[in-house]
Amino acid sequence: MQAPGKVVWLPYASVEEAEQRLGGIPDGLHVDCFRADGDNWPDTVADVEFYVLPYMKGEEVLDRVGEMSRLKVIQTLTAGVENFLPYVPDGVILCNAAGVHDASTAELAVALALASGRHMDHYARNQSSGIWEGLRLGISLADQRVLIIGYGHIGAAIERRLAGFEIASVTRVARRPRTEPVEVHPTEDLPELLPLADVVILVAPHTPQTEGMIGSRELAAMPDGALLVNVARGKLVDTDALLAETSTGRIRAALDVTDPEPLPPEHPLWRTPGVLISPHVGGASTAFFPRADRLIAAQLGRFAVGKELENRIT
Repeated sequence: MQAPGKVVWLPYASVEEAEQRLGGIPDGLHVDCFRADGDNWPDTVADVEFYVLPYMKGEEVLDRVGEMSRLKVIQTLTAGVENFLPYVPDGVILCNAAGVHDASTAELAVALALASGRHMDHYARNQSSGIWEGLRLGISLADQRVLIIGYGHIGAAIERRLAGFEIASVTRVARRPRTEPVEVHPTEDLPELLPLADVVILVAPHTPQTEGMIGSRELAAMPDGALLVNVARGKLVDTDALLAETSTGRIRAALDVTDPEPLPPEHPLWRTPGVLISPHVGGASTAFFPRADRLIAAQLGRFAVGKELENRIT
């Protein structure tokens, strides 16, 4: 028997948790919970109309999408949706989580730049052996020229966090150039901008146009000693070209994402001096949960009364 009201699937442990975290459930909605953590699929698979995908799961959360005959909306909790797009049925609205990861990802981008420049990975390795090493000159963010590639919500959040570090300048690049509220250059300007950047922060979305956008030519254009920070997607960077440039020590890299991903244990990038790697944890912080809850609550409120949803991809 069909559940009363519009059926929505939410990634919480229970309806009670969903109500508490969302500040209540809008009238006219029936909630089932599915976290894809070994729990069973809800019995309402044929009735679900609004499906919030569990976070940090793969395409398997859409294994039964063909049975969701009443499905109208898929809401991801990720900003990138390229892995889910092929599984979205025709006519179903796909919304992403733009804005949810701004704080977490921006923090990590700055943390990676700081950790790389101040050799925190090196000191962390020394700590397990109790090694107190002599002076190792750090590279400060102060007085550095920063280039942000992919200047959207997260790019702006990164710039706000850089404001207190006395950097020399920020240059912004996006697919669409603009002059308001700040100047943003088109990607076509990268050949002229890369030689002027001490720190290059990559936060562009993964699209056919951006895949491989940082290759051997772009890396070679970066000044000696420059740092590439990638908190976007691994496929935006040619891994072989990056390995070639970093293995000489000419430039450094701090990567939250790689291609392939996960990076195989035997890959030489793991052991390349000047390369710092974190395992795609840009969005995984305590800042995620309240922002995700606010997005879900707002989208459910719109869906319940038939208003236009935000963050629509399709």
